[in-house]
Amino acid sequence: MNHELLYRGSNTMLKVWLEQGQAIKAESGAMVAMSPTIDVDGKLEGGIFGGIGRMLAGEKFFFQTLKASRGKGEVLLSPTSIGDIIPIQMDGMTEYVVQKDGFLAGSESLDISTKMQDLAKGFFSGEGFFVLKVRGKGTLFVSSYGAIHPLDVPEGEEMIVDNQHLVAWPENMDFTIEKASKGWISSITSGETLVCRFRGPGRVYIQTRNPAGFGHWIRKFVPAK
Repeated sequence: MNHELLYRGSNTMLKVWLEQGQAIKAESGAMVAMSPTIDVDGKLEGGIFGGIGRMLAGEKFFFQTLKASRGKGEVLLSPTSIGDIIPIQMDGMTEYVVQKDGFLAGSESLDISTKMQDLAKGFFSGEGFFVLKVRGKGTLFVSSYGAIHPLDVPEGEEMIVDNQHLVAWPENMDFTIEKASKGWISSITSGETLVCRFRGPGRVYIQTRNPAGFGHWIRKFVPAK
């Protein structure tokens, strides 16, 4: 998909060029501007249960589809939060799990569904019991809070990631949830309560800022009622 990432950093915006007849699906409300040749349509992909599943995974009930119906044109898209955007090229074989609010847009050919995690991962991973699963062939655009860093984990090696910094990872990549330190008291006092231990091979996309940590920080400046 022909695209450009504008204003990289904390205010990244996605610009996509569409040929006539080409379409892109995006998070509801993501469109900033578009050519007059583009039609925008709200769609309930996957039916009622698909929409409910996306809401449980922290996403919007509807998608929007932007199609170049009357000639080629361009679309500008932005996520709700401050942060970066990256493209992930989907090869049709590897499926990806995406964090809450992480899906911004993707090729029309991609299938966006929800996956229910097991009890331990759902409760402790920071992503909830339902996460987005993306499969198919095309370009996936994910957004973050802060910048996005690709973390390559070679085969036979491991990398530990704070559970609040996850953006996206291959669905077939093995990981477990564990305490950051040996004991619970040490984990809590260190500020790193729970982490995800990923085992390679695979590439994990992480974000440089912690949205929950920012929420705790900003509450200090909100006057109490």
